[in-house]
Amino acid sequence: MSDASARAGWRREPLLHFLVIGLALFALYRVLNPGSMESPREIVVTQARVEAIAENFARTWSRPPTPEELRGLVSDYVAEEVYYREAMAMGLDRDDIVIRRRLRQKMEFISADVAAAETPTDAQLADYLARHPDDFRRPPTYTFQQVYFDSTRRGDAAASEATQLLGRLQAGGGVGDAGDSTLLPPAMEEASTRDIENTFGSEFAAAVAAAPVGQWFGPVQTTFGTHLLRVDASTPGELPSLADARVEVARAWESEQRRIVNDRMLESLRSRYQIRIEAPDAASLPPGQQEPDSRP
Repeated sequence: MSDASARAGWRREPLLHFLVIGLALFALYRVLNPGSMESPREIVVTQARVEAIAENFARTWSRPPTPEELRGLVSDYVAEEVYYREAMAMGLDRDDIVIRRRLRQKMEFISADVAAAETPTDAQLADYLARHPDDFRRPPTYTFQQVYFDSTRRGDAAASEATQLLGRLQAGGGVGDAGDSTLLPPAMEEASTRDIENTFGSEFAAAVAAAPVGQWFGPVQTTFGTHLLRVDASTPGELPSLADARVEVARAWESEQRRIVNDRMLESLRSRYQIRIEAPDAASLPPGQQEPDSRP
C-alpha cells in the first residue's frame, strides 16, 4: 500500500473523527466559557450565552423576552449552574441510575455523530448486502383463488362436499356458485406469506406454499372452515439488487457503523482505566468484562 493510500485510509478512520470532534467541542467550550477552566468556583455568563438564552425563549414564545424576563432567565441559568456544580462536587450523580444512563447516552450520541459523518460508497453498501443477504431477501409471493365451505353450517359434510367439488374442478369443471359466502377474500394477488397468514391463518399459508401451480388443491382446514385453493402464480423469494434496496441497506449499514464506532470509542476509553471486578464469580464473566487484578 502506498503512503498516500495509507494516509487516505487513516483520514477515514472513525476514531480519528471522534478525536477531532472532541477537540473541537473542547475548544468551543473554552471560547464560550472563558475563565471557567481556570476558576471552577467562578460562573461566567458570557454575552454569547445570554444571546442563546434569549434566542431559545424567542423560539418557544415567538417573541423576544422583555428585559425583566431576560434577567429572570439568566438568574435561573445561574441557579441551575450552581446546583449542577454542587451536585457533581457532592457526587450525587454517582448513585443515580437515571443520570448515569443519560450521561452514557450523551457519550454514545457523540460516537453516533461521528459515524453519521461518513457517507457510504456503493462498494461499501454492496459489501454489506453481500454479507447480510437474508436481511434483505424479498419474500416469495403468490396469486391464488379459493372456495370456502362453512364448517359451522355444513358440519362434517363440509369436507366431503369440498372433496367432491375438488374432483369436478380437477376434471375441468368450473366453480359456479359452489361454496359459501364469507368475508374472506375469494382471491389474492402477489401476496406474501405474511399477508396470507394475516388474512387466512398459518395453516392456509402453508397450504398455499405447498400447492402445485395451476391446479386446484385441498381440502384445507383452517379456523374459519374448509377451503379449496388454486395457486395461479408464484414468485420465489430473491435477493434484490443494490439499486432496489439501497435505502434499506444504507440504513442498516449506518446502524452497523454506529455500533463499530461506539465499540471503538468504548475500547479506547476503557484502556485509560484499570478495571477490577470483586465478585466470587468474576471469572465466569464474558471476555472483556474482567481485567486482571493489578494490585501487588
